[in-house]
Amino acid sequence: MKRKELATILIMATATLPTGSAHAQVTGGQYAFEFLRLSNSPHVSALGGISVANPDADISLALQNPAMMRAGLHNQLQLNYNGLYAGVSSSNLNYGYHADKIATSFALGVQYLNYGSFTQTTFTGTEEGSFRASDYAISLAAARSYGQHWRYGATVKAAHSSLGAQRATAAMMDVGINYFDTGSLWDFGAVAKNMGVMLDKYTENNSAEPIPFDLQLGVSKKLKHVPLRLFSTVHHLYQWDIRYNNPADATSNTLISTADSNQKTKSYFTDKLFRHFIFGAEFVLGNKVTITGSYNVLRRREMALQTIQGVSGFSFGAAINLNKFLIHYGRSYYHIAGPYNEIGITMRMNKLFGLGQTGEKIGWNSDYPDWQ
Repeated sequence: MKRKELATILIMATATLPTGSAHAQVTGGQYAFEFLRLSNSPHVSALGGISVANPDADISLALQNPAMMRAGLHNQLQLNYNGLYAGVSSSNLNYGYHADKIATSFALGVQYLNYGSFTQTTFTGTEEGSFRASDYAISLAAARSYGQHWRYGATVKAAHSSLGAQRATAAMMDVGINYFDTGSLWDFGAVAKNMGVMLDKYTENNSAEPIPFDLQLGVSKKLKHVPLRLFSTVHHLYQWDIRYNNPADATSNTLISTADSNQKTKSYFTDKLFRHFIFGAEFVLGNKVTITGSYNVLRRREMALQTIQGVSGFSFGAAINLNKFLIHYGRSYYHIAGPYNEIGITMRMNKLFGLGQTGEKIGWNSDYPDWQ
């Protein structure tokens, strides 16, 4: 593919984006398979839940943007456990492999959410037993390089959801590009997520539920003389107005409590703009310890209380590099009710054990430099 052809594709893709205004609504709870919006690692959670332009050697980032999968993540295995609210738990597995003969890098991701057991009752309250609920998704990403700085990739995924006897299945795809300059240390990424269809509906007689599509852009910059990388991510680019106009927020200015007319006439341009943003930063100490912090504007605007906002919308994390192992910890604040904690461990499989002659044939022990 020539550069002019690539530019033409990007221009055409941009031209197809919706430009009309949309009615404001709550962004969550509108789609099936909403669990696909959850981050797949403590590192991603510490960065605000989305990270599509991050050159760090973390296999979980390749499932955020398939274009970030590369040879430097070969044979990296990551296991994560997330303790969510009310006893709900999420587990993730991410694995990377580079096929040198076809110059293509692959990433496998498995996401599983366990909602536990629930008591089943009739509409009158009579107990009839119990049922369980769970969600899972399996993803396979592939990426290749284009020129010196560009990478492009795609992810195919199958998602399944069950709530007692109710079942639903969907097939989806992510498509992403990434630009990283090892000289200037700028990284740009773009990805269209969860494009697909429902294969099996929860209720056959009803129409298929929508899937949580999103269009995301990201940029990061590592400072040359300070061990600090800054991040900015923009999400929900397909819809301008994602602000929820809560009637409870309207003020009254008369004795008969008539709603403030200015509430309907205000444009809220700044609020609508910044709800699309996530800001983050990472500070690296001697290539052994990484401290991460982020601010998700939409999360804070939707989850914080007017009277007590606390640190809603903020996330923090830390990573320790132990050579053969990399341990990540993340702590996310959605609401003042309390944060949830995540922990993950990343292993270089070829550093832990070999596979002899079989390993040599499949490139098990291959060690590729990152971002050549």
